[in-house]
Amino acid sequence: MIFTQYYLDCLSQASYLIGDESTGRAVVVDPRRDINEYVQDAEAAGLTIEVIFETHFHADFLSGHLELAEATGAAIGLSDVASPEFDAKLFADGEKYSLGEIELEILHTPGHTPESISIVVREQADAEPWGVLTGDTLFIGDVGRPDLLASIGFEKDDLAEMLYDSLHNKLMPLPDATRVYPAHGAGSACGKNLSTETSSTMGEQRADNYALKAPDKQAFIDMVTEGQPPAPEYFAYDAILNRKDRDLLDEDSPIDALDLAQVEALVATGTMLVDGRGPDEFGNGHLVGAVNVGLDGRYAEFAGSVVPSDVDIVMMVDEGRELEARNRLARIGFDRVVGYLANPIQVMIDNPDKVRQASRLTAGELAERMESVPDLQLVDIRNPGEFADGAIEGAAPMPVGQMPGRIGELDPSKPTVVYCAGGYRSSVAASYMRNHGFGDVSDLLGGYGAWTPVPA
Repeated sequence: MIFTQYYLDCLSQASYLIGDESTGRAVVVDPRRDINEYVQDAEAAGLTIEVIFETHFHADFLSGHLELAEATGAAIGLSDVASPEFDAKLFADGEKYSLGEIELEILHTPGHTPESISIVVREQADAEPWGVLTGDTLFIGDVGRPDLLASIGFEKDDLAEMLYDSLHNKLMPLPDATRVYPAHGAGSACGKNLSTETSSTMGEQRADNYALKAPDKQAFIDMVTEGQPPAPEYFAYDAILNRKDRDLLDEDSPIDALDLAQVEALVATGTMLVDGRGPDEFGNGHLVGAVNVGLDGRYAEFAGSVVPSDVDIVMMVDEGRELEARNRLARIGFDRVVGYLANPIQVMIDNPDKVRQASRLTAGELAERMESVPDLQLVDIRNPGEFADGAIEGAAPMPVGQMPGRIGELDPSKPTVVYCAGGYRSSVAASYMRNHGFGDVSDLLGGYGAWTPVPA
């Protein structure tokens, strides 16, 4: 058996290539949208990809099933509960799919979504399960959240009840030695307690996973429906788009280089300028109106948190990283990239009147400002779990993923300071607020981690 896990750190997302060397037949599970790596690896191993399995309609990224089907001629495999708007092979609960010696068994495991499946892998038919790909049903240290589809008509308690039954009736009966390969790891908003480990065993999960140790169904429902991190704005958009027949990504296609006049004309008509440099570089100098989402962080996730899915985007990134940035936005279905600013550093040097520095405070400077500015507006943009573990006195909680829908709760005329854990998210939020009319916004250098030694 050839078994490869592809782990994408910036989305905490795992996909898989499973191949049978005896027949040269293979499947891919939960592919990301830029699919060249799967195609190249399969060709190098002498494998033919014949089915692309989706464990469910994902919300946190736009899957590459359509791109991979176009590139390879493979069928797309889903649960027969699913209703895709594209051609697909639908699998019944318990149905088996043979690659030759290797056999895959499709288990319906609804709960995270109604159409969720897990895939049991056996090295020979009727052998003990070698492993199971659990999608978003079972994570390492956690289980899939049942509340993401609330915005499109599904009750979280109903899905949580399905999830309990799926775990206890389908996955927990698997042997202790069965390897567990989920679709996500730590950092994903698809759960609240995901491990940094990217694989485990059923025995380890039975022993260590808090959700599997719930004493009864109601306790489980209460556990998994409380304390979930806010879902980024783009999740509902992707959950719907993954069902549709849509345009394909060509990850090698060129992007238009734009001069400053072209960028300014686009921004004047509603295009967003997204500056992909790091918070320090952005703080030292950026074009007025730019929103900072650093390419070296969770770029697509936080771009999707503050950039609407229905607006055009102009990118500003370090030279040579334009394709990377475009393709990472495409991973969440943000295809409206109309170009990038050419020679960005020289543009700023040549146009100093259009460049601003960002106000960034040390912990000591924030303490002084809190004493001297009586109407200071302090905003904690971390997730609720982080806030509950400790916050700066007087801070209002507003996770960055909720900011577009809640920014009206803040007063743009007040001096404002935002902070996160380390400084990446706060630069995103502060730049977004400046873009939306806040005149005096600073962020905290080093975030809450830098503040904790400072007395309140």
